[in-house]
Amino acid sequence: MMLINDSAVIDYSHLITTRPYDVRRVVISDLHLSADEPALVQAFLALVDDLIALPNLTEFYILGDWFDAWVGDDSYLSLTAVEVKQHWLTPIIDKLTQLSAQGCQIKVMHGNRDFLIGQSFCDLFHGELITEPYLVTIGNQNFRFEHGDGLCTDDKSYQRFRAIIRNPLIKWTLLKRPLHKRIALAQKIRQKSALDKTHKSMSIMDVNQQAVLRALKPVDVLLHGHTHRPAVHAVVTDKQNNPTKPRYVLGDWRVINPDNSYQQVEAVIAVSTSTELEQKESLQLVRFMIKA
Repeated sequence: MMLINDSAVIDYSHLITTRPYDVRRVVISDLHLSADEPALVQAFLALVDDLIALPNLTEFYILGDWFDAWVGDDSYLSLTAVEVKQHWLTPIIDKLTQLSAQGCQIKVMHGNRDFLIGQSFCDLFHGELITEPYLVTIGNQNFRFEHGDGLCTDDKSYQRFRAIIRNPLIKWTLLKRPLHKRIALAQKIRQKSALDKTHKSMSIMDVNQQAVLRALKPVDVLLHGHTHRPAVHAVVTDKQNNPTKPRYVLGDWRVINPDNSYQQVEAVIAVSTSTELEQKESLQLVRFMIKA
């Protein structure tokens, strides 16, 4: 297992400074953006500014928990023109619209916090709402992208809740409820989630090995977020012959020294690169750090 403090995990800023023409795809997850965390919002805007400057970027993936909570697209789409101008989401939409106008495909996946995002919201910046698992070929390897909460099968109570709340009929029913009631429900769910974490062991909230093996069986590489434990794991898929397949875990976005005026945001993201000489695309985890 390669942890994020391993020297093989390079700095994102160094990568885009030295190889801007080689970057093809960027994959992130677990930003948990909200109006209450302006530093995270500014860091995301800074990242998108970087992506806009990359001449050969083709795809940008957000693999869930983009927002700390999402109660329905109408929470933004129903705003007046004046409210839209003042809303914290508007600069994000404007920046992503610039990115998609340059030919980069923006693909958004549901997480456990924002499973009510709809295509209507993604249409604002010409993005695409994708479902998990999402299969991608990078170089000569087949990748499986997912948020990651579906792999945590040891957490039985959460998986029961997930099965109910992700049911299309339940989602439809939720979206029919008045907006203020959905906001109150989202707050209750966040509070319950925070309370549950204090009673559950870290192992229960991590991925289940058998679930990982099932996910890896038809592909070469698994990439996900959710657990907030960035690393590259070598998963043994056959104990007799000892072959391994990699499991990439993206990191959550977090504010460093939040009590100081000088704040930094840190995350571990995935970047794929390719050169004309190599003629083969490869993916690696990189550190993203920026002053907020």
